[in-house]
Amino acid sequence: MKNFLIPTTLEQDTISAVKSAVNQAKNTNCEIILMMVSDTPDTFSSSQFLREMKTSLTTSQEEVLETCRYIISHTDNCKIKVHNQYGLSAPIFKGIIDAFAVKLVILTHSYKQETKRIHQYAVKLAGNQKCPILHLGAESLKNDFNKALYIENAKANMHVKDVQQFLSKNFSYEIVSQTANFDDNYEQFAPYLSEAISKYDIDLLVETRKGEKIKFKKTKKESSTDKLGLPVLSLYEELA
Repeated sequence: MKNFLIPTTLEQDTISAVKSAVNQAKNTNCEIILMMVSDTPDTFSSSQFLREMKTSLTTSQEEVLETCRYIISHTDNCKIKVHNQYGLSAPIFKGIIDAFAVKLVILTHSYKQETKRIHQYAVKLAGNQKCPILHLGAESLKNDFNKALYIENAKANMHVKDVQQFLSKNFSYEIVSQTANFDDNYEQFAPYLSEAISKYDIDLLVETRKGEKIKFKKTKKESSTDKLGLPVLSLYEELA
């Protein structure tokens, strides 16, 4: 069974994330967990605590959730679950991954743009898990991906064959081209990257990551992979 975790505030691109998860399942049984995180109510009163824990959705959020449930109701091999999480920490996030046997975390563009600290914290905690992460782009693209461009990190000491072996075992992606990391000179690399993406019909970027100390910055810096607009599969280096 391949299970998926989608942290969400039920914006429209949650629907794209659910469709992507269905395609990733490849007709095998799966459960899609929509995780909605909130701060723990700050009160000593048990009754007040319970009242504040009640979650109410806006009309647009209810419509998104209903659409997601409709999609799953017409997909025999998949189930969907809404998990409300109050308070978050590294052990709790890892516990969620383990408890639901999550094989892939899917992060939408809207969720990564959330300004509440609890949501930003969830994104950073996800990056420190050993579970693969699929970052969806800002634009609505196709939900199934096949041809990948591998962005090689010189410091990772990882060979493209090792990454491809992991992809072949867990996904249906094929690396058709590779490039060195271009964070420091994106403008110079951009024309060559666009040419490669067009030539090989690339629809996915693959990169590796390491765990990092969590820090919150006042301004968010757009990564080079974000500028390309393609979905990004991020693999924890120990896995690949």
